[in-house]
Amino acid sequence: MHAMFGHLPRARLATLPTPLERGPELPGGVRLWVKRDDLTGLGMGGNKARKLEFLCGAAVAEGARSLVTVGASQSNHCRMTAAAGAVLGLEVHLVLSGDRPAQPSGNQLLSALFGAQLHFTGAEESHWGELEIARESLADELTAAGAAPYSIPIGGSTATGAAGYAWALLELLDQCDAAGFTPTAVVHTSSSGGTHAGLVAGKALLRDHGRQVPEILAIGVAKGVNMGLPDVVELAGDTAELLGGDRGLVERSDVVVDPNWIGDDYAVPTNAGDAAIRWAARHGGWVLDRTYSGKGFAGLVGNAEAGRWPERADVVFIHTGGMPAVFAPGGAPAGL
Repeated sequence: MHAMFGHLPRARLATLPTPLERGPELPGGVRLWVKRDDLTGLGMGGNKARKLEFLCGAAVAEGARSLVTVGASQSNHCRMTAAAGAVLGLEVHLVLSGDRPAQPSGNQLLSALFGAQLHFTGAEESHWGELEIARESLADELTAAGAAPYSIPIGGSTATGAAGYAWALLELLDQCDAAGFTPTAVVHTSSSGGTHAGLVAGKALLRDHGRQVPEILAIGVAKGVNMGLPDVVELAGDTAELLGGDRGLVERSDVVVDPNWIGDDYAVPTNAGDAAIRWAARHGGWVLDRTYSGKGFAGLVGNAEAGRWPERADVVFIHTGGMPAVFAPGGAPAGL
C-alpha cells in the first residue's frame, strides 16, 4: 500500500516511524499502547508534522515562497508550520485568535523563534469561521504583493494533509504486527477533522487490501466535529481518492465520534481533562495539553471505565503532542 503515496510531493520533515509504547493497564484490564506522535521531531514534535510533509510538499511543487495558516492562540499546528517554513526556507504567516501578548509564551514563543510573522485577530478561540476569513484575506494580500503564498486551513485539514494519517495508520498496524497483537481500537483526539479523516481513509484502504482493521474512535474536542462539521466521511473519501482508491470504500459507520469530553467549549479546560493529564504524567511520563490531547486521553480512560472494550483488549492511543502549551499562561492542569 505504500505505493499509493508515491505520486504525492512530500517534504521530509518528520522523524518516522514514531515509537509505539506499551503503557499501564486501563480500567477494566484494557491493555494500553501509546503511539508517540508527540515525537515526530519537527519544532518540538506533534501530529501536524505528518500532515505538513504532504502540504509543504505540495507548496514547494507549486512554487510557493510563503506559507499562511491559522489557528487558536496556542495552536500546535501553527507552531509546527512555522518550523516547517524554517526548514524549507519559506516565509510563514500565522493568523491567530486573541490579542498580541506583552510577551509570547508556549507555542507563540516557538513560532516567533522559528521566524514566523504572527497576525492576531482578536477573535475568540472557538470562532473558526472568523479566523478562516482572516486567513483568506491575508493570503489575498500576500498574493497581490507577489509573495506566492500556499494557504493552509485550520489544522491542515485537507485531503492532502489527511494523507499523512492514512500513512500513519499503515505504519501503526505494521508496528502492531511486529509486536504480536491486533488492536481492538485506535483512539485519538479530533477537532478540525484532518487526522480523523486520514485514519478513516487509511482504514478503508487497508480493509480493501485485506488487512484486519480496528475501530477508529475520535474524541471530539471542538463543537464543529461533534456536530459533523467537517463531514469526516466526505474528507476521508477525498483522501481515499487522492491516494488512488474509491471514495465509496469509506463507510459512514467508519466515523465514530465521542462528543462527551469537550466540556464547555474548545480550549476550555475540564476537570476530567486535567485528571487525565495528571494520570498520563504519573503513570507513563507523557505530557498532554489541556486543549487537545488531555481531553482525548480523558475520553480514552472514560470509555475504558464504561466497559467499551473487553478485558485484555489492546487499545492504542495516538499521542498527538501539545507539550509547549503547558508552559503558556493557564497551561498547567489544576491539582498540582
